[in-house]
Amino acid sequence: MIPSTTAFEYPQKSGEQPSETYRMNVSDEEIRGHTDSLEAMKQAVFKILQTERYGSLIYSGNYGAELSDLFGQPLSYVKPELERRITEALLADSRILSVGGFEFSSSGKGELLVTFEVKTVYGEFSAERSVNI
Repeated sequence: MIPSTTAFEYPQKSGEQPSETYRMNVSDEEIRGHTDSLEAMKQAVFKILQTERYGSLIYSGNYGAELSDLFGQPLSYVKPELERRITEALLADSRILSVGGFEFSSSGKGELLVTFEVKTVYGEFSAERSVNI
């Protein structure tokens, strides 16, 4: 007798995945404990923006931001493109509702700092990312 494949039932995913994850302490280069909700979202935003899209096979093409090719481009191109790319990268996460309020400042050393607001299902927070130009 041939077994029936209809007898197997696979669990169905319902709703959003939990946001609980390991806590990263970037300054001490440690991963210790767990974090959840808004703190986990701050960490997720940091990780998305630190990961170059298409730069590693372990991530899908929907994860990360394309920022490396902005090096050497004029500011008039970099600012709107940086805003678009950061927004696109972060909105790929369904827990992030909106990204806005972009502000740019230049250190004069070929570095552009962008600060912005992130609204998530767990609350709102400010984030930043510097880019070498």
